[in-house]
Amino acid sequence: MEEKKFDPLQFIGFILIALILTWMLYRNGPVEEQKSESNTTTEQGVTPPSSSEESKNSAAFIQQQKVESFGDLGTLFKPNSVENISISTENISYEVQSKGAQIVVLQLDKFENFADNPLRLISESNSDFNVKLSTLDGRVLNTRDIFFTPTLIDQTDSYKLLMTASFSARQSIVFEYVFPKQGYLYTVNLITQGMQTLLNSNTPPDFTWKTDAFRNSRSIDYENRYTEFTFGYEEDRVDYLSLNGEDKESRDGIRWISYRQHFFSSILIPSTPIASAELTSIDLASEENLEEKFTKTFKTSYFLGLTYGNLNTQLTFYNGPTDYDSLKVLDGDLETSIPMGWGIFGWINRVIFLPLFGFLSSFLSFGIAIIVMTVIVRLAMSPVTYKSYVSQIKMKVLRPDIEIINNKYKDDAVKRQQETMSLYSRAGANPMSGCVPALLQLPIFYALFSFFPVAFVLRDKSFLWADDLSSYDSVYDLGFSIPFYGDHISLFPILASIAIFFYTQMTTGQQAMPQQPGMPNMKIIMYLMPLMMLFFFNNYASGLSLYYFVSNLLTIILMLVIKNYIVNDQKILSKIEENKKKPKKVGGFSSRLQKAMEQAEKQKKAGRK
Repeated sequence: MEEKKFDPLQFIGFILIALILTWMLYRNGPVEEQKSESNTTTEQGVTPPSSSEESKNSAAFIQQQKVESFGDLGTLFKPNSVENISISTENISYEVQSKGAQIVVLQLDKFENFADNPLRLISESNSDFNVKLSTLDGRVLNTRDIFFTPTLIDQTDSYKLLMTASFSARQSIVFEYVFPKQGYLYTVNLITQGMQTLLNSNTPPDFTWKTDAFRNSRSIDYENRYTEFTFGYEEDRVDYLSLNGEDKESRDGIRWISYRQHFFSSILIPSTPIASAELTSIDLASEENLEEKFTKTFKTSYFLGLTYGNLNTQLTFYNGPTDYDSLKVLDGDLETSIPMGWGIFGWINRVIFLPLFGFLSSFLSFGIAIIVMTVIVRLAMSPVTYKSYVSQIKMKVLRPDIEIINNKYKDDAVKRQQETMSLYSRAGANPMSGCVPALLQLPIFYALFSFFPVAFVLRDKSFLWADDLSSYDSVYDLGFSIPFYGDHISLFPILASIAIFFYTQMTTGQQAMPQQPGMPNMKIIMYLMPLMMLFFFNNYASGLSLYYFVSNLLTIILMLVIKNYIVNDQKILSKIEENKKKPKKVGGFSSRLQKAMEQAEKQKKAGRK
């Protein structure tokens, strides 16, 4: 990004980089707020409890109606006096409710949210876990409405919780939870016993898993860009639902489903691939309403199979950090749910930046590790910086000759281009040599753009005035919100923008190419880049802005070193003057291009006659 130049031919390289930056920001940007579906539903959600006596009486009346209407199955809907079952492991605290046998609290004990409150992935009825069973006589049993009796067993390395709902001595519905005492995984076996003569095999059990993703970061807008419904399907493929609006898809052969909430994920891993599932993602947040409690609604629905007329399905869930190393050690390719970048960009992050940053942060503070990694990257790219600077000098030397050609052939574009290319060839200068370095840096730029926002290790890590390198480094709260900027002032983006501005000044003065007819004003365009960074990076991870600030600062230092201690301007000038005096035949691509232009000019003149 730092090596963009003002030569009109190099403008192509600038456009490629600018378009990718703009596209990434546009793709991850906010859209109009979508209306969320109400959580108060009878079929798709759990009705939030009300403190009013009227609501309690109404709920009791509805429950009594279910008991009476289901006849011999009515005992399943009779309330019991069993309170929630609490279970604590090394990393997670659970609460399982007797009604529905659902987990109503899932708290990650080692983490806190932006408000310093315990970080919960499930709480306040934001989750629905339901199996809909259809009977031969047309009745429908939703497990969310059934009351279960718990049996807790403390095993050596796990807790087993049996949630049983029986309506006869030999007929029951059982949710068997196994919570390991270490790690972030748990399993649940969905079982029916003795119900082969009751369940309708032509209407298989319908499983629903729905979650409203909590806001856990200071910037809901930034967090929402990385809160996404991801799923693995077929043998090794991974896909995503849209970040914005509402997106519904039906997919086959699903291996796992991830509800990624930026730095934390809830992942469903079925024992066998899902034949077909309905997937839904709904955006709940917007830039205009930054006080939302939830960012998105995720929902999965698919049919479970029956074995000899009974349900017997095992599901494994991961609830924990969206950390690449933590997910990679688990079975499957769950780490691919993290957007490390596609193609070569993802490869650079996985193979180079992840191991490098992990190594540096093992003995350095995270802020210093970012700076050291930036130094390493800039030194590795220094040959590119050197070639770019030499190209600038050559183009600056040739500027007077190019102006003479432009004035002499101002009415003949073909001849002007031919003479300009001939000058470049005789002088040994290549106008594309300034564009190529910028393109070579593009994979590094995009890879790091993808790396920092998803680097879990930066979460809650402070450096200088930034108290969290994974979030913005606010130094002043405005008290009001500016569109596309936010309600605060972040300092690292300001420093990065200043560094880019001075670098732009250096490259502009060095290259000093004339304004070409019909071309955009490159000075205006290049000065827009610092302004774009100032606005768009104000809400991004401060670790990313820190990298760009240090990177541009190092680039300026490298160019000063190259200019004052490595490159001899007079020697380059003398060599160019010698080359200009030597006739040199234009060959290769330049020759073919000139012939094509001459042919086009002949056809143009012939058309005038």
